[in-house]
Amino acid sequence: MNDSSPPICIIGAGRMGEGMAVAFSYAGFSVTLIDLKQRLAGDAEIYCHEVRSSLEAELLSLQSLGLLTSNQLKRVNQRIQICSRETAKPHFARAELIFEAVPEVLDIKRSCFAWLSEQCSPDAIIASTTSTFLVTQLAEFVSNPRRFVNAHWLNPAMFMPLVEISRSATTSEHVVQRLSSMLRKIGKVPVVCAPVAGYIVPRLQALVMNEAARMVEEGLATAEEIDTAVNVGFGLRFSVLGLLEFIDWGGGDTLFYGSKYLVEQLSPRFTSPSIIAEHMHSHRNGMRDGQGFYNYDGVNLSQYKKQRLEQYIQRLELMGKMPVFEASSES
Repeated sequence: MNDSSPPICIIGAGRMGEGMAVAFSYAGFSVTLIDLKQRLAGDAEIYCHEVRSSLEAELLSLQSLGLLTSNQLKRVNQRIQICSRETAKPHFARAELIFEAVPEVLDIKRSCFAWLSEQCSPDAIIASTTSTFLVTQLAEFVSNPRRFVNAHWLNPAMFMPLVEISRSATTSEHVVQRLSSMLRKIGKVPVVCAPVAGYIVPRLQALVMNEAARMVEEGLATAEEIDTAVNVGFGLRFSVLGLLEFIDWGGGDTLFYGSKYLVEQLSPRFTSPSIIAEHMHSHRNGMRDGQGFYNYDGVNLSQYKKQRLEQYIQRLELMGKMPVFEASSES
């Protein structure tokens, strides 16, 4: 990784575009941040200056966190170019990867992709950062849709490792692999999903956030109590064990009967999906059956559990939540 790496182009100089530009530049890539909006020459110059000031403020915040030295800040800043729509074409010449990060308005995206298809190389990968529109819908606006994917970054883009890649049936496997490889080079963790509203994380978090708000609405607990429960319970546990891994850990039948009770006491919204019952009937309840959502054949379960517990302990130590031996004697 060095400054001679093929440049990355990002169309849209808002919060997400800036965050992505910093993430790539921090890792050593040259980045061109492009303002899509057509402006008068003087207005374009003013806007680009404003974007540069915003980027420099972001880099100064990273320096204050000890993530950049003064010299490193200068190098990261120099690797990011900012240009207007009118001056963007030369920057597309060497770009292998182009991200779209314009507002979530379909007409704006349609116009963006029509313009982009005329400007960039026919082989350049085009990735939308949309959190709203399906990849199958946006691909219709792009020439050579085989090179098109959605790549959903989570905020803050600089720090959140996850990037959700949503591909269509038309998307080339090479494009998915190439994009995934580029993301891994800057420390991101790509996951791939089919065209679906909400990807993976937004779909999960919408359910959980609505349920948390519902508990406040029903007067079951305060916002502070619920958030504390998430911080030191729900969220902490699932930072080590994935949701499906946790089902296997405790047993799919446990989830089935627990969900049944919640349906009886609260609402049909807690009904478990049919795959849970299917796993029960086929003796795929998880680790104790040797398979569930994962296959545990040949897995040393004692070592596996020890490894997960070590990861959990590391998080407890970081949070200052480790149990204290004979803590009662200190009171």
